[in-house]
Amino acid sequence: MTSVLSGDARPDSGRSPLPPSMIERVTLIMDLFENPRTRRTLEQIARSTRLPRSTTYRIIEQLVRLQWLDRGPNGYRLGPRALGLGGREFEHSALRAAAAPVLHELAVRTGLVIHLAVLDGAEVYYLDKMGGPAAVEVPSRVGGRAPAHCTALGKAMLAWLPPEDVDALYRDGLPRRTPRSIGDVGVLHRQLVHIRSVSGLTFERGECVPHIGCAGVALRTPDGPVGALSAVCDVRTPMRRLAPVLAAAARAVLRELSDGPAATRCGQTPFCSDTDVVAEEHGGAHR
Repeated sequence: MTSVLSGDARPDSGRSPLPPSMIERVTLIMDLFENPRTRRTLEQIARSTRLPRSTTYRIIEQLVRLQWLDRGPNGYRLGPRALGLGGREFEHSALRAAAAPVLHELAVRTGLVIHLAVLDGAEVYYLDKMGGPAAVEVPSRVGGRAPAHCTALGKAMLAWLPPEDVDALYRDGLPRRTPRSIGDVGVLHRQLVHIRSVSGLTFERGECVPHIGCAGVALRTPDGPVGALSAVCDVRTPMRRLAPVLAAAARAVLRELSDGPAATRCGQTPFCSDTDVVAEEHGGAHR
């Protein structure tokens, strides 16, 4: 990485001397990202570190390439490599805390098993599961994983990734869990387009487990999906009725993430029966 420094060793007129080593310069940049939610633009980073803009840009681009940082529509944020050092656990804990009262209310109101999950590569990673005695009949567990393209949770999140990122995840193909699982990336892309057209709610019937159906919706921020919620039911259950409560529950979780504990308290209804998301059911691999 020291080749990045060529031509920048001497300080600009009126500037403080630049840190002499690349490690110090990288540290100045990384120190600006206090937690996984922090976003910084190139201009903010250059101004805060007092590094030349061109130097800052070259260092950041290498950090993005090496996955220490991610580039998003609102600036840069910590990347997978940095989050793997403990930031991911912080982010997951914050999401679980924000979602817990909403998941509980959703399970009580629907009588269904409710999941909270995040996308981890081509898999969903389950952060929470609620649903009382019925939960033992659903073969998922907190800390477990499932193929994203076979689950309502996963497809709800994949829908908001750039298509080229989806292609990269499935360059080696799509493994089938059941005869109804999607096995072709073209079919998957068509479903993801449909999911976006109905504001993000998706359904699956027997694609991951033969007798189980799910309705899912992503928890979406300007930087992309940070997680997803799903309601699990028998594969024969009509799921259209779940659209309003799932959509409202997703908004409640995002509100809690943004506003803190005052937005949702136990004993208060954290979401209402909005009706702005009603999706056509789809889920078979033939669609």
